[in-house]
Amino acid sequence: MVEWPDESKRHMTAPLESETMRNKILWSDETKIELFGLNAKFHVWRKPGTIPTVKHGGGSIMLWGCLSTAGTGRLVRIEGKTNGAKYREILDENLLQSAQDLRLGRRFTFQQDNNPKHTAKTTQEWLRDMSLNVLKWPSQSPDLNLIEHLWRDLKIAVQQHSPSNQTELERIYREEWEKLPKYRS
Repeated sequence: MVEWPDESKRHMTAPLESETMRNKILWSDETKIELFGLNAKFHVWRKPGTIPTVKHGGGSIMLWGCLSTAGTGRLVRIEGKTNGAKYREILDENLLQSAQDLRLGRRFTFQQDNNPKHTAKTTQEWLRDMSLNVLKWPSQSPDLNLIEHLWRDLKIAVQQHSPSNQTELERIYREEWEKLPKYRS
């Protein structure tokens, strides 16, 4: 049997450690789902007075969600404006339960961007109080958060149903969230 030097053992286990770390990250973010459209502006030429129009997208819903390589966590509709205190409430009611549901254990790493509500004093205090490991996120960075792909898929799936009001929009986004594939590495 070959006995590997300590340095070789460290290099051999490094990829396994990084994969284990990646599997223990809980990615999170907020998004807005508009009733009509994919958060894009469309320009249409019409004769005046022939077809009624909907201004400002017909309404929207703000959501917070999370995911790991084990799958999607909780999805929360955010009512009204979100500040640090409201964001802390969302985390308090959903973050640890999502980690538990996804079987991440207590030693997972939480990812959030540098949005002011994420860096607010109340949020930072809560994260410290919960002894959570938070992934350092560079400021002014391109958005490399994995959940952005999930949001895009969710918005496309919702729009394919053509919801006509916010009640339908809410029902459909919840149904589609449940259908999203589990993300495995």
